[in-house]
Amino acid sequence: MIFNVGGNVRFPVRDTTMRVYTKVWEMCALAGFLNGREAATRMVPRQRGTILFTGATASVRGGAGYAAFAGGKHALRALAQSMAREPGPEGIHVAHVVIDGAIDTDFIRSRFPERAEFDFRANTRKLTDWERAAALLTGAKGKRLMYRQPGEAAHG
Repeated sequence: MIFNVGGNVRFPVRDTTMRVYTKVWEMCALAGFLNGREAATRMVPRQRGTILFTGATASVRGGAGYAAFAGGKHALRALAQSMAREPGPEGIHVAHVVIDGAIDTDFIRSRFPERAEFDFRANTRKLTDWERAAALLTGAKGKRLMYRQPGEAAHG
């Protein structure tokens, strides 16, 4: 099972409502818990399976304007660490992988129209080892990952 959710919204702490914080936490942490629990419930009897949670830099370090996102991603990382110690010994591989970038999907193209002119699927350059690993871990299945360009601001 691969759990890959964004939830990267920017709000200064003083402008973050309880509703915004809760919704971001629900998307990142609670949904990860529910998916992970259900996957483990089905995998443990077979004594095999892999559960991957994708995170971001916000999983390990908060940033100005990203309190809700960092809170949700920190919680998801802690969940993955706990699950690695529970169903992990029963043959279930659990990992949390930090990936700062977006997977090339229609949703991402609609959110970043300035990048839509570049057809990632037609990009024929050889992928780096990091890009291949990220694609495998996130289930990109041949899709290219969109990375920040040098000089672009990091989010989260």
